[in-house]
Parts: sequence; structure tokens; C-alpha cells
Amino acid sequence: MDLEQRACQVGSRRKLLGLSLCAVALATVAGGASPAPAVAQFTDVTAAAKIAFKHTSGAAGKKFLPETMGSGVVVLDFDGDGWPDLFFANSKSWPGAPGAQPVSALYRNNHDGTFADVTRAAGLAVPLYALGGAAGDYDNDGLVDLYVTCLGANHLFRNLGQGKFADVTAKAGVGDPGFSTSALFFDYDKDGRLDLYVANYVTWSIEKDLFCTLDGKRKSYCTPESYKGQSGTLYRGRPDGTFEDATEKAGVKNPSAKALGIAILDFDGDSWPDLFVANDTQPNRLYRNGGNGTFKDVAVAAGVAFGETGVARAGMGTDAADWKGTGRPGLVVGNFSNEMIGLYQNEGNGLFVDEAPASGVGAASQLSLTFATFFFDVDLDGQLDIFAATGHVADDIGAVQPKVTHAQKPHLFRALGGGRYEDVAPRAGAALQRAVVARGAAHLDFDRDGDLDLVVTTNNGPAYLLRNDGGNRNHGLRVKTVGTRSNRDGIGAVVTVSVAGGRVQQAVVKSGSSYCSQSELPVTVGLGTAVKADVEVRWPSGRVDRVAGAAADTTVTIQEEKGAIDIAPWPRR
Repeated sequence: MDLEQRACQVGSRRKLLGLSLCAVALATVAGGASPAPAVAQFTDVTAAAKIAFKHTSGAAGKKFLPETMGSGVVVLDFDGDGWPDLFFANSKSWPGAPGAQPVSALYRNNHDGTFADVTRAAGLAVPLYALGGAAGDYDNDGLVDLYVTCLGANHLFRNLGQGKFADVTAKAGVGDPGFSTSALFFDYDKDGRLDLYVANYVTWSIEKDLFCTLDGKRKSYCTPESYKGQSGTLYRGRPDGTFEDATEKAGVKNPSAKALGIAILDFDGDSWPDLFVANDTQPNRLYRNGGNGTFKDVAVAAGVAFGETGVARAGMGTDAADWKGTGRPGLVVGNFSNEMIGLYQNEGNGLFVDEAPASGVGAASQLSLTFATFFFDVDLDGQLDIFAATGHVADDIGAVQPKVTHAQKPHLFRALGGGRYEDVAPRAGAALQRAVVARGAAHLDFDRDGDLDLVVTTNNGPAYLLRNDGGNRNHGLRVKTVGTRSNRDGIGAVVTVSVAGGRVQQAVVKSGSSYCSQSELPVTVGLGTAVKADVEVRWPSGRVDRVAGAAADTTVTIQEEKGAIDIAPWPRR
């Protein structure tokens, strides 16, 4: 056993850091080869955090397609106390099944490493065949609201304050009745009110369920190719808190879509938010915002519609970020097994290039079926890493593809610089060695120690809260945005962080991304060894606010037109 492995067995973060540093020192003294850089360790703290959520798919042997899809998780600060809370989307049993129907779950952060289930008190104990959701303050009242995607009508829950929500779906006009998966809030027309995009999958019902098989005998789960697609829905926010269906008028209607993942990005740098849609077995869409309330699909010309063979891949979750440090957002897209993850670099001329094969991400993910995936800086070194939650849809896949399994281990791709990545999950703690049938995932700093933790959901199984231990060895900065002329959450704001030496990073305040999930709204930027940074926030309104010399290891709250209104140090480490 090497020294780094011994360090990984030590429970406390302080000891972990000390032993990791000792390992480097002893190896140097011994004259041996330098060990691999210390990797942040992820510890399963689900039970200690008192999270007991378990997803119910309804599976009872009939192998209905929706059983394979759920579920997602949404990170939101519903009570406004500055600590991230968790909403887990739950499905339910099929009609006629005995017993009470399960419900989704809302967990409030207790500030001490534990959570409390407040679902019923919040008014969210409603049986739905829920798949995911998104959070955003759609009415700009200072309270974050919750949108839940479902098989059947979706639901918008307005935050009333005092820990209570009310179902305002009918009044708001956003009860999309399809087979919805991911959703996100954004302000595509920059009028200061949040709009909503909902990804829809296929046309399916129990009555129209098809018999599919892998071995010619037993029923297996059908692929989406067996069913007709459904267009996503774009809802435009009105001043009175209602929404209008702007799908066709805005030019984003696509009846052949089978969408699972969506992300916002300003890929052409014109300050208008564009929309990427990852489709399953259909071409992906990249909708360029024309700045006049309409979009144009440019995915084919941009090189993101198809895989490198010219065939549509099975797109799952997705995220957008400036992962290569060029000042331009690229994309990561989870795909089916034998297709590898897509990792797109934005060339700045309207073209994207999939660098997954050359980056190290492609080969490592070849046999994985990746649902949730996103960028985040796991060790605060200033480079964006990638997390991928994996798990197959067919529980009998091993019978026809022995090298592919139903339950799979996740990937944690650590940035090495120069566009190269290494999957360090095998060295990142026992929690990432567990093979699960993962679906949703998100990042959050649930214990407010500066580094980003993970929450992962599984299909027809438990959720996991994984604490990042040792990821805060470097310095970082956390930025929370409060809009005034722009939407209250500051969704769509571009946060630029500059440190001595000229290194510049950009992050966008965003809803959605991942798969059926949403990470926390405040952005965390790694500073490496830098102890201060200059921060610029470019708001959707066009307003720019700046904070000079912000101290590292703090959370800076920036309000539009006022600048920094609060600077809170992270707990001492």
C-alpha cells in the first residue's frame, strides 16, 4: 500500500491533507519517482446527513420505458438562509399497484452536516411520476420557486415563504402534459423575467407500450427509436407571473426531438443566451438566439448535431462551460455505451470540435452510459474538471454485451491542462468505487467549507450525498448574484474572475444542465494559490459591476447596481 492510499484511509480532512503532503515529502527524500498528485476524496455521508430518499420507478416486471429514466435532484436554497437544500424527484407505482404512492422529497439543510425531511410541511407531498426539475425565482419576489418535470402534467410550485409552496401550475400555464425530462429557467429575451424551457422525450402511454426484446424471447426495455418524439416547450414569462407558449413563434418547435439534456450558453459571444438540446437517437440542436425573440438551429453547421461518424448519438445529460480557458463556452454531452462522452471545444468561428478522443475522456467513457454530467472545479486549482454519473437502461444488457454492465462506476475527470483529462475516480475514495445505476447528479457546497460536494441519484434506488474531503487545499471564491434590473437570481450573468499573472476565468449563473437536475446557483471559482481576485459581473441587462481585490476563501454577494453587499469568509480549515 502506497502512502497516498494510506492517506485516503484517514477520515478527517486535516489528516488527509497532512498525510498527502507527507507522502510527497517522503517520496522525494527516498529518491523515488514522484507520486501522482493528491486527489480530493469523496466520502459517503448520506446516512450521517440523515438523507433517506429512495427513488421508486414503478418497475414490476412489465418493463415500461419510463421506468428506466428517473430520477433527478435539484439544489435550491428555498428558505434563503444561504445553505443549499435538496429536492429529490420521485416517480410512483403504476395504476393498480397496492399500497400508498411514494412522493418526492424536500430536505432542508440544518447547517450542521445534516438535513431534515420537510416535504409534507412544505406542501410538496404530491404523488407524481416525476423525473426531474429546475429552480428559479420566476416572479422576482426573492424566493426561489420549483418546477417539477413529469410523465404527464408538469407542476410549478411557487415559494410562499415560511417553508411553504403552492401549486400554481394552472394559473401560470406551464403544465406541459408530455413526457418531460430536463428543464431550465433563463431569460432569453432579457426583459428581466425568467422564461422556462422544458425538454420532452417520446410519445408513450401504457396503452401504446410496445413489446421489445434483446434475445427474441423475453421482453426488454424499448429504445426511444421505437416511439415518436415530442417537441420541447419554450414558455415566455409575462409580467403578471403567467407564461405564454412561445415554442413555435420562437422557432424551437421540433416534433422529432427526444430530448434528455439542455444547457444555456452564449456560444457566439453576442450577449444573448443560446440553447443546446441533447437528443436521444436524434440530432442534437443548437439554437442561436437572434436577439429578437427567435432562435435558429445551427447545430449541423456548428458540428454538434451528430457524432464523428455522421450518425446521431444517444445524447443524455449535458453542460456548458469555458473548460479550456479560451473565454468561449464549450460543451460536454453524456452519450450511450459504445459512443463515449462528447467534449466539444468552441473554436470561436461558429464551429465546435469534439476533443473527447484526444483528451482522455473518450476512451475512458467508451463502455459507459452517461446520464448526468457537468463541469466543476473539484480541487479549486482553476481548471474545470468533469463528473459523469453512469448506469445502463437495460438490466439484462450483460446477456448481449458482456463488457457492458447495468450498474456502473462514475467518472471523475481531472483537468491536467492543455485540454487533457485523467479519470481519477479510482483514486478519489471508496464512494466513487461503487457501481450504481445512476441518473441525476449535481454539485453543491452543502457544508460551506469551500469545496464542491456531490449528490447523485439512482434509478429505483437510493440517493447519495458525497462529501468532498481535501478539495479545498487550494483557494477559491464563491459568487452569489442578486439581480435588480435583471432577474432576481441573476441567471445568465457572466462572472469573470481575474488573478495576478493574468489568469482569467469565466462562469455563468445557470439553471438546469446535468440530467433532470440542477446544481446550486452561486458559482464557485478555483483560485489555485492566489489569495485575492478581481471580480466582474456582466448582468443580462448589460450592466457591469466590479469588485476589486476580493479576498480568497470568501463568499461574495454582488447585487446589480450596488456591487458587493456582503463578503463572508469560509469557515476556518
